[in-house]
Amino acid sequence: MLSKVQIKDFGPMDSILWENLSGINLVIGNNASGKTYLLKILYALVKSIELTGRGDSQTRIDTNISEKLYWTFQVPKLSDLIKKGSNGTEIRMDDHDAHELKVQFGASTEKQISNVSSTFQPTQTNSIFLPAKEVLSLFKIIKKSREVDQVFGFDDTYLDLVRALEIATQQGKNYTEFAESRRLLADIINGRVSLESNEWIYKQANLKYPIQAVAEGIKKVSILDTLLGNRYLTPSSIVFIDEPESALHPEALTKFMDIVYLLSNTGIQFFIATHSYFVLKKLMLLAKKHKASVPLLSFHKTDGVRYEDLMHGLPENPIVQESIRLYEEEVELSFQ
Repeated sequence: MLSKVQIKDFGPMDSILWENLSGINLVIGNNASGKTYLLKILYALVKSIELTGRGDSQTRIDTNISEKLYWTFQVPKLSDLIKKGSNGTEIRMDDHDAHELKVQFGASTEKQISNVSSTFQPTQTNSIFLPAKEVLSLFKIIKKSREVDQVFGFDDTYLDLVRALEIATQQGKNYTEFAESRRLLADIINGRVSLESNEWIYKQANLKYPIQAVAEGIKKVSILDTLLGNRYLTPSSIVFIDEPESALHPEALTKFMDIVYLLSNTGIQFFIATHSYFVLKKLMLLAKKHKASVPLLSFHKTDGVRYEDLMHGLPENPIVQESIRLYEEEVELSFQ
C-alpha cells in the first residue's frame, strides 16, 4: 500500500507531496487539472514494479518504466511528459513497508529513462486501472489495435484491463469480503456478466443478452465483479478508478462506494478521480461513520493543490460550491 507520493513538473502538475495515504484516496479538480494524469503516472509506476522480477522476466525496472510510460501516455518522446517550461521531472513513491521508488528524466529523454532507483521487491500482486469508458464492448478492437497493429489509440490502461478480464473465473472459496462484494455488485446490476466462447454475455436469471445490448452501467460494474471472481485482484492490489460516476445512476454509484469501502478493509488500496458530488459526499459519510481516513487531493485553479481528509468533513471545493449554488437557486425560485 502506497504511503506517500511526490511529483514535480509532470504533465500539468507543478508540485505534489501527498502524504499519509490510506485505503481510499480521492482526487478532485476541474477538467484538465491533472486528475487522470496523476492516476495514470501512479498506475504506470506501480505496474512497472509488479512486472519487474516476475517469473522468468529479465527486464530491468528502468526499462519497464520507460515502456509503461510510453504506452500509457502515448507520446512520441518521454520528454513530452515534462511540464512545459521545466527542464525535467522527478517522481517518488513510498509504501508502508519503507520501500521507495525514484524516477527522474529530463528534456533530452526520448525512449529510455536511466535515472531510476527502487527498493521494491518482486511481487505477485496485480493492480489495475479502471478507465471512465467501459471496455467490454470494445474488447476485440482494443486487443487488435495494440497486440496486432501496435498503434496508439487505446493506452496501456485499456490493454492491461482486457487482458486481466480474459482470465477465467475461479471456482472454490474466495476471500469473504470479495464474495460479499460480488454478491452486492450482482445486486446492483441484477445479474452477472461472463465471457463465453470469446463473447461477453450478460445473464439475468435464465435470460442471456449480448454485451452490445446492455446498458453502460452494467458493463462498468461487471468489470470489478469479474476481477474479483477470477482472483486477479488480491488484498494487496491497488485499484485506480477514473470517474466511477460515468454511466452510473446515483443510487448505484453510492452502493458502489459502499463496496469500495468494504474492499478497502481487506487491504486493497483505491485511488479515485471524480467530478461527482455523490462520490464525495458518500465517501465523507463513510469516513465519518467508521472514523476512517479518506485523504483528498484537490486541484485548484488559483490555489494549486490542497490536501485534506474527508474524515473531517467536506472541504470547500468547486463540486460542493456548485451543489450549494444550485440549491440556493432552487430556494430563490420557490419564493418567486
